[in-house]
Amino acid sequence: MINTIIVSFLAGVWFGNGIPHFVRGITKRTYTSALGSTPIPNLIAGWLAIATTPLFLLLVDPARYPAACWIATMLGMLAIGLFHAGPGAFGKKAH
Repeated sequence: MINTIIVSFLAGVWFGNGIPHFVRGITKRTYTSALGSTPIPNLIAGWLAIATTPLFLLLVDPARYPAACWIATMLGMLAIGLFHAGPGAFGKKAH
């Protein structure tokens, strides 16, 4: 069960981290990513993260512990969301 929780949490982080990159890409806004800061690399980075998230769940059996899998995934998404909303990967921006 602990493997399911850890992998599900990481899947949530991975998916949640892909969302801002995907959104920035489709709205043609810059955002720093490993593939570059312009919209196209962000779109690709976000799409790859979202599209590959189910691969995490192939490593475990979510059907065996569905509640634990769901909760851990949602907590992973919340964690990365709070990270992006707070300090972010590159610190807070001055207003």
